[in-house]
Amino acid sequence: MTSVGNSQRHSWILWLGWILFFGLLVISFGLGLLGTSITIRRVESISRPPLQPIAEGESDSSKWAVNYPRQYDRYRRMLESDTRTKFGGSFPRDYLEETPTLVILFAGVGFAKDYLQARGHTRSREDVLHTKRLTPASPGTCWTCKSADVPRLLLTIPPERFYSTPFKDLAAEMNHPVGCLDCHDPATMQLTITRPALKEALIAQGRDLTTISHQEMRSLVCAQCHVEYYFRPEDKYLIFPWEKGTSLEAIETYYEERNFADWTHSISKTPLVKIQHPDYELYLTGIHAYRNVACADCHMPYRTEGGTKFTDHHVRSPLLNIHNSCQVCHRWSEEEIRTRVEGIQSKIRSVRDLVETNLCEAHLYTAAAMESGATEQELAPIRAAIRKAHIRWDFVAAANGMGFHSPAESLRILAEGLHYAHQAKAELTRLLTARGISLPLQLPSLDSKSAAQALEQQFTAGQPPKLLP
Repeated sequence: MTSVGNSQRHSWILWLGWILFFGLLVISFGLGLLGTSITIRRVESISRPPLQPIAEGESDSSKWAVNYPRQYDRYRRMLESDTRTKFGGSFPRDYLEETPTLVILFAGVGFAKDYLQARGHTRSREDVLHTKRLTPASPGTCWTCKSADVPRLLLTIPPERFYSTPFKDLAAEMNHPVGCLDCHDPATMQLTITRPALKEALIAQGRDLTTISHQEMRSLVCAQCHVEYYFRPEDKYLIFPWEKGTSLEAIETYYEERNFADWTHSISKTPLVKIQHPDYELYLTGIHAYRNVACADCHMPYRTEGGTKFTDHHVRSPLLNIHNSCQVCHRWSEEEIRTRVEGIQSKIRSVRDLVETNLCEAHLYTAAAMESGATEQELAPIRAAIRKAHIRWDFVAAANGMGFHSPAESLRILAEGLHYAHQAKAELTRLLTARGISLPLQLPSLDSKSAAQALEQQFTAGQPPKLLP
């Protein structure tokens, strides 16, 4: 009995030894793999000097790819022009087909002819060359945000000369779309402001450009273009109307003090401001700016490949990259995030639709009032209300993101726009009924882009149709 027990005990000790041996072997192998992996990741993460120096003013982004292949590969993905979200994406969405009312709201200006959704940075040069909004009189200013060759040219010529040169005369110089040189110093790769208008606006606000943090620069390089701006009438010099601030009211006051208008509406004869795309101004009023979240954090989130962390240069809607963008902070499912974002955007779009409908009717009723013989004095307060309604509507409508950059501010602005549109319509109702005209008027159909453009062209040609019974 004792010898059997000793034999079993000896056998168990032998097996335990082998188990410990193989266990330690596996652990050693695992630690070796871990150590190797850590070493590789550390080597990958070490910053190396560029393989090839990048020339000052190098506007061809492919020349930067030798040093930054990952960033360039992601940048090239913007050539895909078929991505879409409910209210955005990179495909050429025809806003006029989608919302024919826009043709009437932009009557007399190029946006009534052609208004397509932009297809992203890599298509910027191509898109501006094919838009129907340009005319032979268009200035070089229109190139400002469409090509990486702009900062290259500004190294050798002053901005006033660039802006005043005809658009067509600069076309031969513009060979590349928006790219690396627009935002980076080729010698240091630091983010840098390359557009004079933003520098001038910040300096006018008292900002010291040398003290701007890297995090703020991750929004300011976007603010070189994604802002409201205008061309000074006398020389087409590009200016950001930020002298009094970046809010809608500050910008509106700036324009009112200068009695500025981009064009006179061909239906209501109201002098109007065409708001561009005030994404940065709206963003500043939102929760993300308050929390110091930069534009790049959402639209160009960090990626990791091996041990290398880099900014994703595939600039796009966060809804197309929810995991790397939104879920870094918001611990909800992708479907819940998409549903919440689209729910907010849909609410803003519904209010925007109300403003558009009422503003469109205000323009047409003003034309009817002119047809009835209303005087300029009688029409002055109506046009003032239309002007206020239009700048508020366009401040939200022209921005990207369907108001999501600042939902509360967007709804506030649209609500004020609706108020002024109603104010104009109420005054028009009083004016027309005093002349014995029965309301509502039977207005022409605007159920398609072609129908709206046919009506707009009559007014723009100075041959308006009869609107009164």
